[in-house]
Formats: sequence, C-alpha cells, structure tokens
Amino acid sequence: MRILFIGAVKFSEMMLEELIKNHSNVIGVCTLATAPFNADHIDLTKMASIAGIDVCYSPDINSTESIAWIRERQPELIFCFGWSRLIKPTLLELAPLGVIGYHPAALPANRGRHPLIWALALGLEETASTFFFMDSGADSGDILSQRPVIIKKTDNAGSLYERVTEVAKDQLCELLPLLENGQYSRKSQGQTQTNYWRKRSRLDGQIDWRMAASSIHNLVRALSGPYPGAHFLHNGQEFKVWRTEVIPEERSNLEPGKVLAVVNNCATVKAGSDAVRLLAIDPELNLREGEYI
Repeated sequence: MRILFIGAVKFSEMMLEELIKNHSNVIGVCTLATAPFNADHIDLTKMASIAGIDVCYSPDINSTESIAWIRERQPELIFCFGWSRLIKPTLLELAPLGVIGYHPAALPANRGRHPLIWALALGLEETASTFFFMDSGADSGDILSQRPVIIKKTDNAGSLYERVTEVAKDQLCELLPLLENGQYSRKSQGQTQTNYWRKRSRLDGQIDWRMAASSIHNLVRALSGPYPGAHFLHNGQEFKVWRTEVIPEERSNLEPGKVLAVVNNCATVKAGSDAVRLLAIDPELNLREGEYI
C-alpha cells in the first residue's frame, strides 16, 4: 500500500516513526520548514531523509505544485496528521483510499482547534483518540477508529499529549493491515451532539485572579509545555506560570490577586474562590505577603 504522509508537528513525527518501524511503504512526505503558530512544530525532513523517503515542503498543500508532486507518487492512501490547514477536494479525491486524519477528541463532539488545550482548560475528565476519513469540513468525516482517553487530575498538556500519542500508535498499528486488506469499517458522525472549539487567542492564556482557583489551575495545566504557558501581568511585566496547586480558602472578604502567604518563594494568591499556590513561574518574582498582583 503506497502511503503519502502529511504533517508538521511532534505528533506527526511520532506517527511517521511508527510507520517506518512497521516497514510501511511511505512514498512521500509533505511538511513545513517553519510553522510559527504551532508550538510543537517539527520539520519531518530529517526523519524522512534518513529513511530514504522523498520530501516536499508544502506551505500550501492545496497548491498546483503540491498536488502535482503528490500525484506523481501515485499514493493509494494519504495520512494527514498535525496539519492546521483544510484539505480541498482535489487532494481529498486523489488517493483511492482517501485521506485519513486524526483528532484527539471524542468526535463528533469537540471538533475544531486546540483540542487538548481546551479539554484541560475546561476541566474535562475524558477525551478520545480518533482517526477519521477527511472530507471538506473540519473534523467531520466518517470515523475509522476511536478510543477513549482518561484525563487524570495530575495531567498537564505534556503528559496528556504523550498518552494520547501512545494510544494513537496502537490504533495505527491495528489499522494498517485492515486498510491494506480492505477490512476496515467507517461510521458516520452525523450532525447531532457536535460543537466546534475555536482558535485560542493570546488573551485566553492570561490569568485573571477573579477566576476560580480551579479554573486558573486548569488553564496552567492546559498551556504547559509543549505549549506557550499561561501568564499574568505584574507592574507591566509578563510572567509565565508553569505549575500551580489549588489551596482551599474559606475567607470571603479577601480580594482576588492578594498574596496570602509566601513559603520557599512560592506565593499563594487569592482567586475568585479559594487560592492558587504558584509553584513554578518564569521569570522568578519575589513577592511579599499582603502584596497584590
């Protein structure tokens, strides 16, 4: 089975590595040299070149040049993992088996942008690992394989990213022979119970101390590495927050943003409800009890 691979993030690299380990017939890779809007961007050129796979830089995957390069390789199947641009009909119809995409959410719910970030920021307890046949919509094609993924209270973006990737690797290994032999099945998503998560803005990552402590804590979890970090402003300077914990606080007559205690240079700050202990921030900030941030 002749496979064309499209991708440009860390997840893409891990999936391509799995295909190479399985001795899959990957006949071409389309990737990006840079992707300023993807914190986990990876140029797949090095891995592909070591494996002897042709590479094409495709800033516009739907361009005449990209389509011609892909068509020349006569793929039977296209994998598109970690690509933020929509695929147009010409490419969707190019390979006989179609284009298979991936979304770390329980489709048809939670289509759209930044699924791991939103899942953590919203405090969800479960997501999913979903392979689907791409169509002209966003994450709306028939489901090929879906597995639930539990979100632990101790998870941050890095640990959840890693676990979702491990689940996806297992799914991919199971899917390859089914696709090769035509024994796979596809399930329509339908149009009920769907929602689309929007693109995250920079302001979505800014801590407002009037938020509940649990919401601040979830935001910090959601934006930890490989993502850019939650942040707050103090005296005109930006501080990144990488790790926090929620501290119960029953007093209702304390204003949000007030520093309640400082222990080992870790400040506990009053939130809209309860308080947040700042365990890791960058740059370091020396605060005193009674100050406001």
